[in-house]
Amino acid sequence: MEEFNLSDYDINIIDQSDLIMTFGAHNPHSGNASKTNRGKRIWFDVSEIPRGKHIIAAELRLYKSLNKNVGFNKTYTIALYRVARIQNGRRIKHYINSANTTIDKEGWITLNVSTVLDFWVKYPKENHGLFLVIHNADYTGHIMRPDDIGIVGVLGIPDKQPFMVGFFKNSGKRKKREITYRQKDHEFTSINARNNPYTDLIGQKKRNACTIKTLYVNFKDLQWQDWIIVPEGYNAYYCSGECNFPLNIHMNATNHAIVQTLVHLKKPNEIPKPCCAPTKLSPISVLYFLDDSNVVLKKYKNMVINSCGCH
Repeated sequence: MEEFNLSDYDINIIDQSDLIMTFGAHNPHSGNASKTNRGKRIWFDVSEIPRGKHIIAAELRLYKSLNKNVGFNKTYTIALYRVARIQNGRRIKHYINSANTTIDKEGWITLNVSTVLDFWVKYPKENHGLFLVIHNADYTGHIMRPDDIGIVGVLGIPDKQPFMVGFFKNSGKRKKREITYRQKDHEFTSINARNNPYTDLIGQKKRNACTIKTLYVNFKDLQWQDWIIVPEGYNAYYCSGECNFPLNIHMNATNHAIVQTLVHLKKPNEIPKPCCAPTKLSPISVLYFLDDSNVVLKKYKNMVINSCGCH
């Protein structure tokens, strides 16, 4: 991932994640908020987060452009607060995080908002957005608007508007354990074909044996190109071929398949041959539009066949 200039921390978080979601910033629900807010308050719709997902991390990304109208060599603090509400209707703000920036800086600023997103998922009705407070790093002078120092707001250039990204994994720790009956001391493949009455089947052409075949899936052919951003397609592969006796080690046959093959030879009209099927699969990552403002990067399991065998 060197081309993306990711830190070790970023790579570690991505590797842990089963699901990565981005959330576009909106103006708050309040009627006059867009007029009086002046970019200080932003809101995110996080209602589409699937249940059963554990939040690994969440980050707010703000883009700062150059602003030559502000004094040179100044350092500013961007303080982030979670907007809360109390019984009398007054809003209070809980401090979350802060970051310093200089007036000559241009680029993305990242603030950790893991606790905020976790809180909103647990208490959806408490999602009243975030509030930005900008002031001189030495706390002198008045509180400024984000755009005073070049912070791009929800009405700015689309690809530089604020957004939040969440990293998730399955909360359950249960994993299906593969049950195998193949043991070194009881290996059915030790059956000696030379002592078997069905040795006339050994000479079948290897090209008909169960193996992996090439299959490229183009999402445009499935008419999915309007909602999938990347990739345009992927190599899915498929399994094809016969599971004939003897099932050698290259066929990745289960012990059950080996026995079924022998029984099929005895009773071909009653018991079918084992099936050629995937034995190992891997995931792919798909970046797609969830709606007009939210984009999701999700790992879809068992999408690519890595090997085939007889089952």
